[in-house]
Amino acid sequence: MSVGEDSMALEYPHLQFTEGFWWGRPEGDHVRLGITREAAEQLMYVTHVGLPRVGARVRAGEPLGVIESQKVVSDLFAPVSGTVIEQNAALQDQPFLVNSDPEGTGWLLLMTQE
Repeated sequence: MSVGEDSMALEYPHLQFTEGFWWGRPEGDHVRLGITREAAEQLMYVTHVGLPRVGARVRAGEPLGVIESQKVVSDLFAPVSGTVIEQNAALQDQPFLVNSDPEGTGWLLLMTQE
């Protein structure tokens, strides 16, 4: 995952983490994105995830979507620029996956990178 100039990344064996909210896992020419376990714990119980449609182009640092919880509504800002290839469809009916497995089945998007 290429991290923009505004973000610093820490490298881990399978995931890369931005300093704030996101993790990314490179998958060939794409990157799978989700929020960190720490961010999911701060949100408490996630009730809705709003993400851009497949085919949408996003720019790093710009609004990407929202995560709603019983506690707060949080805006998501793109950690990378690219095109959305896939949304995690399971989150429509099971948004709590973001809490229970944020770095696995609770992933948010698969994107290309610019």
